[in-house]
Amino acid sequence: MWVMPHSSSESSTTTPDLGARVEQVINLIRPAVQSDGGDLEYVEVTPEGVVRIRLHGACVGCPSSNITLQMGIERNLRAHIPEITGVEAIA
Repeated sequence: MWVMPHSSSESSTTTPDLGARVEQVINLIRPAVQSDGGDLEYVEVTPEGVVRIRLHGACVGCPSSNITLQMGIERNLRAHIPEITGVEAIA
């Protein structure tokens, strides 16, 4: 049986690689969130391209966390990873 060679462009669309790229971007954002007493945890990327994040510390219950999630985290993820369609916080 002939198997097609694995190219780097193919690997950019696989779930494990997508998750690793999401974690890289989150790790760049994390220091800013931690400086305000919070933290974030990458949970998963859904098949629809929605990144699920769990907020910790001061982010939990903070009225600004939704703005941080949408304007900071989602904007950065979508700018760096076109496959991302959105971000949502989960409990």
